[in-house]
Parts: sequence; structure tokens; C-alpha cells
Amino acid sequence: MIDAGHSDRAGRRVTLRPVDDDNWRAVADVAPRDDQRAWVPALAARYLLLSDRGDVWTSLAVYADETVVGHVMWGVDDDGSHWIGGMVIDAGEQGRGVGAATVSTLAGWLAARDGHPPVRLSYHPDNTAAAALYTRLGFGPTGAVEDDEVVAELTRPPR
Repeated sequence: MIDAGHSDRAGRRVTLRPVDDDNWRAVADVAPRDDQRAWVPALAARYLLLSDRGDVWTSLAVYADETVVGHVMWGVDDDGSHWIGGMVIDAGEQGRGVGAATVSTLAGWLAARDGHPPVRLSYHPDNTAAAALYTRLGFGPTGAVEDDEVVAELTRPPR
């Protein structure tokens, strides 16, 4: 379990846990709001398959206290940078600070790994909500673009 002590606005502790036999169905069923479908899949199940069928990504279940409320994954690039990807917070859980707590928790954990690797993520330039969140959490655009997405790197420690 990855626990940085972050809570959502309701005071629920946000933790990241391995996807396992007990929670994978709840994680697979996580669905974003309809207006976010241009940037994320309809269900987190797609991200679980990417983690399961490839060797790049590791999926994590996002918990608020003891309830699965989302999915996020991380991976290591050939240059040693660590990436955050595939974040989906369930539609009914959005607007409560779960996404911010998730990114802060994972970014801090990744940045503290051996060698203190760069931590990166990407987002579609039209996804202004994601851009604002990531900027607030200390990520800045690198100038690079990957798969039509802006690449951002953690420039200051996450809160």
C-alpha cells in the first residue's frame, strides 16, 4: 500500500493499493464522467488490460478509506523516468479531491525511489481541468508532445 497521508475533502484517507483478487472487479468498473470520455476510456478495465498484457504499466487501485474509487497506473520509461498514467476517478467521486490526493501520493512515492527519477505524466491539451490540476500539484510542461498529449514533469515536491 502507498499511503502519503493525503485525504479527500470529506476526510477520507486516500491510499493506493495493488490490484488483486479482492478488488479487481471494483477497479475494472470505475467509470469517468461522460464529458471525460474524449480523454479516458469508458471503464478502467482497459487500463487493467494494458497492465496485464504488457510489461510497461503497473495498475493500482485508488481507495478512499476502504472503498475503491479509482484507478491509476505507473511505469518506467527507457530513459529511467517514471510516469503516471491511466488515472480514472469514478464519476460519483469526482470533485472531492480524490484525484489530487492520488497524483500527490503517487508522484511523491515515485520521486522518492532510488536515484530520485524524474516523474512525468501527459494530458491532452484540450483537457484544461487536468492541466490545471497537474500545474497546481507541481508539474510543468516540458515542451515535448507524446501521442498528441502535453508531457509534464514534476518540478517541485508534491504536497
